[in-house]
Amino acid sequence: MRILLVEDDAALGQATQAALRLEGYTVDWLRDGQHAEDALRSDVFDALVLDLGLPRKDGLDVLSSLRARGDSTPVLCLTARDTLQDRVTGLDRGADDYLIKPFDLDELNARLRALMRRSAGRAVNWVECGGLRMDVAGHQVQLDGKGVDLSAREFAILQALLESTGRVVSRERLEDTLYGWDQEISSNALEVHIHHLRRKLGSAWIQTVRGAGYRLHPPENDA
Repeated sequence: MRILLVEDDAALGQATQAALRLEGYTVDWLRDGQHAEDALRSDVFDALVLDLGLPRKDGLDVLSSLRARGDSTPVLCLTARDTLQDRVTGLDRGADDYLIKPFDLDELNARLRALMRRSAGRAVNWVECGGLRMDVAGHQVQLDGKGVDLSAREFAILQALLESTGRVVSRERLEDTLYGWDQEISSNALEVHIHHLRRKLGSAWIQTVRGAGYRLHPPENDA
């Protein structure tokens, strides 16, 4: 899952980015509101972690512009503005949740999982399809009750496919899930990860849709 982190404090931004990457997220970090707005117009993210006190453009203005465009990306606001009116204003402008500074990184992770769970229309932290079950919070996968050992990137690809079971997920979307701006993508990296997933799950689980992308398709549903 790809997250845009917008935080102007260098120490906090670096620590937050590192902690989220340890959780398996792809995290791009920006330090001012104008760059954040430009990024949100040109790229797709699964969630936005947005500080409100930003240089060049205030976080609330970034949030307002995002929602005015009809962009429903889940937004978790980080703020030292802890008055009730500040929180009400942010929620009215389209924030999905608030976290008051200083915050615990475990709580940040839990709130992000909750945001993306709701965005995906789920009430629980797991996703199931046929005999395949993914525990998103615990980073565990089972197939027919047996554990499957996946790398962080294999897990991310499988989660993206599970969240869109039966629908095609484009190559570009999967690459965006795996790699941030500061990471180089080799030409066949995605194919290598897909190959490893097929080897671990069974080749029939992931279909290649030529010219479009990939689709998760439970083998037991085959005609």
